[in-house]
Amino acid sequence: MLDERRAFLEFALQLARTAENEILPRYRNVAVSLKVDGTEVTDADREAERVMRAIIEQHFPDHDIMGEEHGATNKGSRYTWVLDPVDGTASFTLALPIFGTLVALLEDDEPIVGVIHLPAIGETVYAAKGLGCWFSADGLEPVQVTVNPVSSLREAVASSSGFQSSDIYSKDGETPYRLSNVIRGARKFRFCGDCSQYALLCRGKIHVALDPVMHPWDIAALIPCIEEAGGIATSITGQREGVVFSGSLLTASDPKLHEEVLRVLQP
Repeated sequence: MLDERRAFLEFALQLARTAENEILPRYRNVAVSLKVDGTEVTDADREAERVMRAIIEQHFPDHDIMGEEHGATNKGSRYTWVLDPVDGTASFTLALPIFGTLVALLEDDEPIVGVIHLPAIGETVYAAKGLGCWFSADGLEPVQVTVNPVSSLREAVASSSGFQSSDIYSKDGETPYRLSNVIRGARKFRFCGDCSQYALLCRGKIHVALDPVMHPWDIAALIPCIEEAGGIATSITGQREGVVFSGSLLTASDPKLHEEVLRVLQP
């Protein structure tokens, strides 16, 4: 089983590297359009996902695929590849280097492989269930990484990718989670870009990372990385089961810290 997961992980890393060939030539010079829901999309998003899907279909034609830009297939497979070609498109369009490519593999809807690749800075955090979490950077040998546990919010460095669905700003129908409690209670707080904050948590650089509004392609690749690094990952309401499809994410480096942040967030 571990050998199979190791092979899947290497394939996921190959997908992320292939996507980079479509993304980086468009970095700093990209045309932006809007989807029906008002979010931004670029040719880099669409073409990177198209190429990854083609490679998956060539090597694993019976596997399902779910992607942000080109939807989901339904072949009835127990395996589903989940793709977010440019996680942090808003950063990408501003030429900020903290966007990433997310690749995950689900087995019976449970994430077993995850890759967080940050092409503009040449860094990757990646994991497979049972194989640990690893960090690689251009010119460096891969090293295994773990979270840096602290037990209380007052000791913690915390981050969020934004203030949506919070007591700072909520749209109609969104739950106003009390993000201001985390901002005031943490030793240090920073708004940090999308998947990059979870890579930092896996490497022990920060202790809490959260997003109240997410999609499966935003979440799936993060879970194996965080859990194999020793962290806790649940929805923002505290549920681990089905977290990929929960619509939110709260991660922490320590169970007690996770419980405290979960409590102070609730409206």
